[in-house]
Amino acid sequence: MSILSKYVLQEFYRLFAFCEGLFVFLFLTVDFMQKIDNFIEAKAAKAAVLLYFLYKAPFIMVNMVPPAVLISVIVLFTSMKKKNELTALRTSGLSLFTLSKAMLLGSLFIVAGMFLVSETVVPYTSSKGNRIWNVDVQKQDPGLFYGKEEIWYRGGNAIYWIRQFNPKDQTMGNPRFYFFDSAFRVVKKIEARKAVWQGNHWRVESGMLQELQEDGQYGFTKFEAYALHIRETPETFMRGTRKPEEMSYWQLKEYAETVRQEGYNNAKYLVDMNIKLAFPFISLILLTIGVPLALSVKKGGTPLAVSIGMAVCFLYVLVLGLARSLGLASVLPPLFSAWLANLLFLFLGIYMMIHMER
Repeated sequence: MSILSKYVLQEFYRLFAFCEGLFVFLFLTVDFMQKIDNFIEAKAAKAAVLLYFLYKAPFIMVNMVPPAVLISVIVLFTSMKKKNELTALRTSGLSLFTLSKAMLLGSLFIVAGMFLVSETVVPYTSSKGNRIWNVDVQKQDPGLFYGKEEIWYRGGNAIYWIRQFNPKDQTMGNPRFYFFDSAFRVVKKIEARKAVWQGNHWRVESGMLQELQEDGQYGFTKFEAYALHIRETPETFMRGTRKPEEMSYWQLKEYAETVRQEGYNNAKYLVDMNIKLAFPFISLILLTIGVPLALSVKKGGTPLAVSIGMAVCFLYVLVLGLARSLGLASVLPPLFSAWLANLLFLFLGIYMMIHMER
């Protein structure tokens, strides 16, 4: 890499850091103004408020990377064009294509960092932040599943109905367990007041066992304690409370496979799983759009170019949201719906690079 390429790349990194910090600050400020009333009404502690926004910051940082990349490259090239620095670079033998190639290679570090943060830091901090909001602000019972007071879960030849589930204490409230044979006939039913996880099995307390006998009749037995050995652990019932940003790519992949094996539609998790891979690469694609966009604006200068760049970002979010909805509705395959926005904007970027000012 030439000295001039390194210089331009350093300027790009400097602008990117500034734009990233500015966008994150503005987003968190707006979010704070919108939610401060909720924190006050809930009488949340100041420490909880501070922790909530600290935990939310990594997720916002990852989402603000693409617009920060686009605006940085637009500001950089419009500034260089205004100062005739691009003309000087051309006369020194450095073409815009060579310069763009160096920036694309340099931005791979941003893509890699973005993916690593979204896989390691974001799941942990998002989980902590969402818990503060749900428990300290919304006053929700942390044991509720999907915000409801009951869980319906389909296991292997079994269905579980759990009125309440507390992940902290690993207990079930008023559970019912139905076990079926190959003909979908109930062979065993357990009703109880409570079930507690004992490390390798569920201790079901104060209940009744109904079991199919050899003569085809059902026998009834009351019990104070019953050891129930099933493959489902407390973690099984906690999965549904987690949002996509609270899980890494591999966790989403594992969960999607589990949902498929249980006989349910796992399109939602497959779409979100593939979006986790596709989203970081939009930074590279927007960079290919930003360079020719900055050079094509003749009047209005940097403000107009930045405005167009922000419009491009909003358009990408719109297309990504539409494609995701089509994937969730099984109109498009999960892989294609996750990458559709990237493909469309990649074609746009290639077209603009081919026709950009030499």
